[in-house]
Amino acid sequence: MELRDYLRIFRAHWLGMLAVIVGAVVLAFGWTLTQPKVYTADATALVRTVSGEELGMVSLGNSIASQRVKTYVEIGQSRSVADRVITELDLAKSPDSLINQVSITNPIDTTSLKVTANGSSPEQSRDLAEAWVRAMIAEVNKIESGDPDKAGSVFLSAVDSARLPGSPSSPNTKLALAIGALVGLALAIGYGLLRYTLDRRIRDVAAVERETGVAVVGTVPEEKSFTADDRLIPFDGGNSANSSKSHLFAIAEAMRELRTNIQFMDVDNPPRVMVITSPLPGDGKSTTASNLAITLASSGQKVVLIDGDLRRPMIDTVFGLPKGAGLSDVLAGRAELADVAHRVGGNGRLLVIGAGKIPPNPSEVLGSARMKELLEAISREAIVIIDAPPLIPVTDAAVLAHSTDGAIVVATVGKTTFEVLGKALSNLERAGARALGIVLNRVPRRGSGAAYYGYQYHGDYYRVEKPEDEAAHLLASTPTSEPVRSEPAARDDDGAPLRRSTHRAS
Repeated sequence: MELRDYLRIFRAHWLGMLAVIVGAVVLAFGWTLTQPKVYTADATALVRTVSGEELGMVSLGNSIASQRVKTYVEIGQSRSVADRVITELDLAKSPDSLINQVSITNPIDTTSLKVTANGSSPEQSRDLAEAWVRAMIAEVNKIESGDPDKAGSVFLSAVDSARLPGSPSSPNTKLALAIGALVGLALAIGYGLLRYTLDRRIRDVAAVERETGVAVVGTVPEEKSFTADDRLIPFDGGNSANSSKSHLFAIAEAMRELRTNIQFMDVDNPPRVMVITSPLPGDGKSTTASNLAITLASSGQKVVLIDGDLRRPMIDTVFGLPKGAGLSDVLAGRAELADVAHRVGGNGRLLVIGAGKIPPNPSEVLGSARMKELLEAISREAIVIIDAPPLIPVTDAAVLAHSTDGAIVVATVGKTTFEVLGKALSNLERAGARALGIVLNRVPRRGSGAAYYGYQYHGDYYRVEKPEDEAAHLLASTPTSEPVRSEPAARDDDGAPLRRSTHRAS
């Protein structure tokens, strides 16, 4: 992994990682609240000797004191000293437990002894430190002179009395919080790496192409304003600053990119009949198929959009068309193609054919010779886009893709997993169908995904103040008096002209 991979992990999971760190700090703070407060007080005693004023005697006294100080450290940690303190302070404790509250140290190159006492209150720790020094003095006097109240040639002298501590020494809240933050940071990094390792949802183009071996031909940003009845881009692509749907310019730009990639898949033999499908329901295949058809028609090409989802048809709802006869009726011979085709859009180059009556055997209907002949006839005059059912629940899309130039698979960023996408592509391969490419839908506009795909860039770059949009040009170049029969895409496979419909996309 490279540094940018770690940065991508952080940007993708920063909220969870932050929650882990905050949780660790809160736990550390909670731990400090449950611990009893301990106060610490220090007192100092000095080992001294009785000596004359001559320099030699002073040096001898210092040498003796230095030798005795180590012994006095051991005496200070004895049970006899603890018994004296218990008696003096009238404590209800055993000598061993009291010794655990006190430590005796000898600073390097000195003859002093430092007594450090811990207590549950400031007064208790101070009194314990001072009483311990007095008990040590009495115990040393008893050893050196035989009388606890009489000093010998070597004796202890109290130097610094204990001060009343102003704050507890334990628990150390600042230290606990710092340790909690460090532990939380380590856990957060582990959490991010674990999520990265276990998360099999698609996130970026490179990973999808690496895992599947199929090119990503389009990336469509997330658009929260889409509803079930309003999810179409305008024919002017949203470039007009005066357009009521100018906020959809990013979707329109993504569709134009998809259109360009499709046109250059095979320069000598570009696909004419394409199936738009997805691994599972809810990936946006119908919306993608509809907006791709609008984009192709806006460029001046004749397009026929067919609702091939004979189980849960959506195209008539997307375009606001009346429900009635459609594809299944044409294939069954109950209606002519001209009777079910609806011309939509300002330039009249887009024909939409609904699903019609839902048959009991959709797979057999879509895989029939009649369906193949119909597609071949229409594709001679127009580009055909078929909105097909998902690949995994049913076989309709794979069967249909076998009779076309291939399928474009729509997957959702952050939802579709590599396993699901791989299974969908395998279903196509087993049916002998070609996967033309993958479209990543609902790419986030902000965050790591936005930085990768570039959808954070927007504004006047994509817009014009006085547009002369594509639809206006195409409409001007297509006289309204032109009969429908001159439109090749408006004929069925028997050569009969299609009926012109007054329905237009909302």
